[in-house]
Amino acid sequence: MKNILLTIGLLFGTQVNAQDFLVGPSVAYQSQAGNMLKVGGYYLQPLAGNAVGIKLEANANFAYFRDQFLVFPEGSFTFYPTFNNLIVPFVEGELTPYTATPKIGLSIASIVEFGFGYGFDIKTKQDLKPIKGFTFSLGFNIPLNAF
Repeated sequence: MKNILLTIGLLFGTQVNAQDFLVGPSVAYQSQAGNMLKVGGYYLQPLAGNAVGIKLEANANFAYFRDQFLVFPEGSFTFYPTFNNLIVPFVEGELTPYTATPKIGLSIASIVEFGFGYGFDIKTKQDLKPIKGFTFSLGFNIPLNAF
């Protein structure tokens, strides 16, 4: 992946450095109307001289509700208002086919994240309880290009 990004950077006359962005896999546990395992990937881009940052993430959520195994997609957008400390706050919005969940939390070195929020039901799947209500999560972002 790094070779592809480097090639694209060289073709457009810019050099891609590991400090310019972080990319890699992510895994998280989330409790929201039940237990979910979230597996996916992320792209984190520092902005304004590393003063703030944004993260885009795409996940597959694995859940077991009411004797049914369920896998559904999720996209999220995270805003970090500062990158000046080891522990930084964040604001996040997650969207699935079933729920929209705004969250706030703390990130440790953009690798470990603790989030809290409330999920709003968009659509309830037939024969399944609504995925809504208070939520908390513990996630790990594994940067592949940090070194």
